[in-house]
Amino acid sequence: MSMRRICFALLIPGLLAGQKTGAGSAAASLLDIKRIYVAPLTGGKEAAALRDLIIAGIDSTKLYILTENADRADAILKGAADDQTFTDTFDSAESVNSRVTLGKYGSGSSAATRTGGGYGAQGGGESDAHHIKERKHEAYASVRLCNKDGDVLWSTTQESLGAKFRGASADVAAKVAHQLTIDYERARNPQPAAKP
Repeated sequence: MSMRRICFALLIPGLLAGQKTGAGSAAASLLDIKRIYVAPLTGGKEAAALRDLIIAGIDSTKLYILTENADRADAILKGAADDQTFTDTFDSAESVNSRVTLGKYGSGSSAATRTGGGYGAQGGGESDAHHIKERKHEAYASVRLCNKDGDVLWSTTQESLGAKFRGASADVAAKVAHQLTIDYERARNPQPAAKP
């Protein structure tokens, strides 16, 4: 066999293997992703605003490049989100009642023969009722990160009634970004399996 045939025979399997793992292949884990496209989210009228907050949250992690071009992305974030307003009603009632009855009869068996007997009565009561209405927001996002083949690489569902210093939508977006960061770090530094 000539030297050219030997080099060619050794080169072809390497090229074929490179095609399987090169730029054209689909990402297999969170670690293979470089660029993410966040698709429009389904849900209510607040879904578009939540999408923008999720983009900002993921961008703040500095783990991935976010793109507006789905064709350039290694993975697409899809899902549903919404922020709904509702009124929480709280009713309470308190009451305090007090009754005192006193009585004393003298000796004798009939009402006519009673001497020095008497009755007294005292009563009191107080009640207090409260009716409180509070307007609240409840936001949720259920998202998944899919590679170009449509395989789900990661997913999370987050919900919030709001946090101390941010609204419900901003809190949900921060939770999505935080969970993605946690799962990325777990993939990068897997824990050894516990020994039985």
